[in-house]
Amino acid sequence: MENHQVKGTINLSEMTAMKVVEDAKKKLKKARKELSKLQETMYAENKYAVLICLQGMDTSGKDSLIKEVFKDVNARGVVVYSFKVPTELELKHDYLWRHYIALPERGKIGVFNRTHYENVLVTRVHPEYVLGENIPAVKSLDDLSDEFYHKRMEEINEFEKNLVANGTIILKFFLNISKLEQKNRLLRRLRFKEKNWKFSPGDLKERKLWNDYQFCYQDLLNKTSKVYAPWYIIPADDKPTARFLVANIIVETLKKYHFKEPELPKKYQLEIENYKEQLASE
Repeated sequence: MENHQVKGTINLSEMTAMKVVEDAKKKLKKARKELSKLQETMYAENKYAVLICLQGMDTSGKDSLIKEVFKDVNARGVVVYSFKVPTELELKHDYLWRHYIALPERGKIGVFNRTHYENVLVTRVHPEYVLGENIPAVKSLDDLSDEFYHKRMEEINEFEKNLVANGTIILKFFLNISKLEQKNRLLRRLRFKEKNWKFSPGDLKERKLWNDYQFCYQDLLNKTSKVYAPWYIIPADDKPTARFLVANIIVETLKKYHFKEPELPKKYQLEIENYKEQLASE
């Protein structure tokens, strides 16, 4: 007898996938609460800041991940920066300047949605962009060799090393989406009217450079993942799982720092009962 699947039923593989998604969402919810508490304590201690760096191909889910991972953190405790094409003012400074001034202050979490690594990624795939920086030593595209970008990677390593030495905890995440999944997500942007605004013809032009970007990502990941500022490669085809993995890594890392709220000065502790009476008698 032929095994006909009834329309509208869910097969075993679909049920397994749904269970994985639901488990990831439950775990993420728990991790979010832990992250919120850790940030509050870190803020009170006022010794550390956290810098979260997110990189990934178009449609890898950076925006939605930020929304879901940090939704329980106090709004004043997390600041998100999305770096676009450098402005005229930014081009008047060195390539790290705009990133430096966006760094989180002590007690807060800063999220870079696309990061300083665009300077060894997009500009490496499109070297003509570097000419707009008016660097004295760069007179033509011929000056933009692998050595130029590797030197920038070394400068970025030193930049991050200095930040860590001064109390910034750095975690870098590469959201690794497959080319097939990117195609499907771009198609969804075109098929659903409410998502049309997310689509740009430029997405298709960049997609044709997929292999170039993969090469650049592999090179920068190998040369800039350090003990003090590690890269984590996150499988991003499944968004709920990717979000949980990122949240869990952040939480487990911050736990190692054993943040503590400062104690009330002794002279004030001795007066607590007196303060209570003053308020109660109002």
